[in-house]
Amino acid sequence: MQFREEMLHCYLVGGTQDVNHDPKRFLNDVSIAMDSGITAFQYREKGTSQLNQERRVQLGLKLRRLADQHHIPLIVDDDVELAQAINADGIHVGQKDQRVEQVLAAVGNTMFVGYSCNQPAQIKHANQLPVAYVGSGPIFPTSSKNDADPAMGLEKLHELVTISTHPIVAIGGITEANMAQTLAAGVAGLSMISMILQSADIQKTVQHINSLYYINQVKFL
Repeated sequence: MQFREEMLHCYLVGGTQDVNHDPKRFLNDVSIAMDSGITAFQYREKGTSQLNQERRVQLGLKLRRLADQHHIPLIVDDDVELAQAINADGIHVGQKDQRVEQVLAAVGNTMFVGYSCNQPAQIKHANQLPVAYVGSGPIFPTSSKNDADPAMGLEKLHELVTISTHPIVAIGGITEANMAQTLAAGVAGLSMISMILQSADIQKTVQHINSLYYINQVKFL
């Protein structure tokens, strides 16, 4: 699947660790989110995950089928072997992960690459690379990642947007209360974990996020 910037509009990230290590609930919640209109899904099995590599592949193949049914890209976080095993559309690389140049060489034209960048120097480096998009955050304090960097805030996010030649998707601590302001910083989309996977009404939450792209264009405050 060829990357398109609008794929970043409502970008869900998650793994079984985000739903109390329950694979069945995870698949069900991701399926509901896809039905409701998320535009991309990143399979991120990290931290305290209880799945070995074989079970990650099995679960990933189920996610592959769901993504195909909904015509949205399936992206894998920091695991080239897993991404290749489940025929992922993309792979996401963090600053603390395998070097992005090595990942780009490993996947070639078989999948697109996203890259986490939280500093101007990192953005300038990414500008020289054939990555598809940049992920920046955390924008606000978050409990979804134990190793998250300090929150950068909206002004710094806006600065990164002005420097980047790639579309940026914002992540980290995004809620219904701050998502319009985050989008107004100039990002191409919003990426969430707990906002969707911990929502009491996943469908309503996803639809609310997507509604931001159909109202009058907001300006950075």
